[in-house]
Amino acid sequence: MRTLADLLDEAQRGRLPEADGGLTVLPQPSPRDLGVIAFTAHTVVFADLDPVWIRDRLPPGDLSAPLCPPFLSALGRWAGRQVGNIDLLLLAEPLAGPPPAPLEELTAGDHPRVARARRYRDDVRVWTSQDGGLLVVGRGVAGRWEAAVEVEPDHRGRGLGRALAASARHLAPGPVWAQVAPGNAASVRAFLAAGYRPIGAEALLPAPTG
Repeated sequence: MRTLADLLDEAQRGRLPEADGGLTVLPQPSPRDLGVIAFTAHTVVFADLDPVWIRDRLPPGDLSAPLCPPFLSALGRWAGRQVGNIDLLLLAEPLAGPPPAPLEELTAGDHPRVARARRYRDDVRVWTSQDGGLLVVGRGVAGRWEAAVEVEPDHRGRGLGRALAASARHLAPGPVWAQVAPGNAASVRAFLAAGYRPIGAEALLPAPTG
């Protein structure tokens, strides 16, 4: 049986789903990971649901429906989960050599970004820079490597976000994915400048905590 990990591995190799207006339904790769990825003219729903249930709630030919409120709300009610942000999904190949930003790895910490990362990812590692930056790398959806960055307000506009995003490509042992809120134009520009390419859009429904 084809899995989401298989599909993401193909995407990392440059083989995206065919832009055929289709829908692929796959089982959840883990109890934590449930959501929707929209590629160009092809959507993937990964949820432990009868595919008929999913298709019955998606108007035929409506490519935007899987990431619109009616379907995501129905999926959330079924799962007992809240829908997260609809993010731009980006991907970059790993790079050899040291990272371009001078970083110090943290072994512990309670930064809000770190706590959030551990809700979505395994094997989380965290680095900070002296000039107000934070980089998080970990294994997220279906075990893919994911990166997230944060720059303190007083240090923005100086290229630090781009340097942190580029550093993730040196620190992760494989291709690096990033989920960026489309409205965060500065972050989108930083990841694009660091060599990440847009792959699609994604909405996750994280497992409840507590």
